[in-house]
Amino acid sequence: MKIVSIVGARPQFIKAAAVSRALRKRHLEVLVHTGQHYDYQMSGIFFDGLELPRADVNLGVGSGSHATQTGAMLKGVEDILVAERPDYLLIYGDTNSTLAGALAASKLSIPVVHVEAGLRSFNRRMPEEINRVVADHLSNLNLCPSKTAVQNLAVEGITKGVHLVGDVMLDVLNWATERIAATPSMILEQLGLTRQRYVVATVHRSENTDDMPRLSQILSAFNSLEEPVVFPVHPRALRVIREAGFLIKPHVRLIEPVGYVDMIALAGDSRLILTDSGGLQKEAYWLGVPCLTMRDETEWVETVTTGWNVLVGPDSEKIIEAVHSFTPTGRRPALYGDGSAAQKCVDLLSESAHPIIADAYAAPAL
Repeated sequence: MKIVSIVGARPQFIKAAAVSRALRKRHLEVLVHTGQHYDYQMSGIFFDGLELPRADVNLGVGSGSHATQTGAMLKGVEDILVAERPDYLLIYGDTNSTLAGALAASKLSIPVVHVEAGLRSFNRRMPEEINRVVADHLSNLNLCPSKTAVQNLAVEGITKGVHLVGDVMLDVLNWATERIAATPSMILEQLGLTRQRYVVATVHRSENTDDMPRLSQILSAFNSLEEPVVFPVHPRALRVIREAGFLIKPHVRLIEPVGYVDMIALAGDSRLILTDSGGLQKEAYWLGVPCLTMRDETEWVETVTTGWNVLVGPDSEKIIEAVHSFTPTGRRPALYGDGSAAQKCVDLLSESAHPIIADAYAAPAL
């Protein structure tokens, strides 16, 4: 079969790295990069480090408002689908690229496969929540990372085409740790760090970067810590920090985003992780590193209920207290599958082969 896969942002590059390897052994894939993340630090470095095939098409959409970005993606993806006539469209996660792909394919009656379906924060102020809800309801195959995700879909009346496959990010993390064991990363030496004597911090969600009072609280907490804070800065956060003239103390190390393998090495050797990233919450859990999540809710509730992740929000006092006192107390049971999610996704897609009606590609606009 021919499958068009849509990616556009860092988490999607990671997920696609696992699925594309398995997919291309059995099917023809056309990989489309929307250009949502477009500079080398947020895009190219991940294609290189993950050994992800180069995109067949790059829409070059770039940044912009949600409407501007999604509208440009929608037009670009539709043009590709009409030209390629794929059997399926494959989307990942919850970005504007995900939403545009789901809308374009569904309008052309092309079956949609959603990897990492069923996640819910139950916070409709998050753009990601809107994207994932719409994508799930438009998808023919919803491939879920957890039982919670399956249950979330059932509550919304989605039960057909729903499968529990695990998390494809665990597949990629296992690949990365094997690579590090064979060829150790030099990132700690390059940054002059000592194992277990620093914390890693990431801030990228718009609820934190676009809200100066929230971001100020978070940065004040970083400044108040008494150990090195390694902070790979998302371009959005860096722009706000510079425009606000916020002073960062020397122990807070602002560095450019690093490649996936180096990031896993950096996270795995840290004492603690501070983040608002969903992916890093899971990676911290799998690596056995305590995690503090600077959000008011999380989609990855299992990392909290097992005792390895604590929601601290943006409150500086709460962050500082937790950095000093938090120690996981529970066991660390296996979460989100066994590292074979990508193969399960491809198997289910292959088993669900759906004949496409040729006329669908020429369906008149309504």
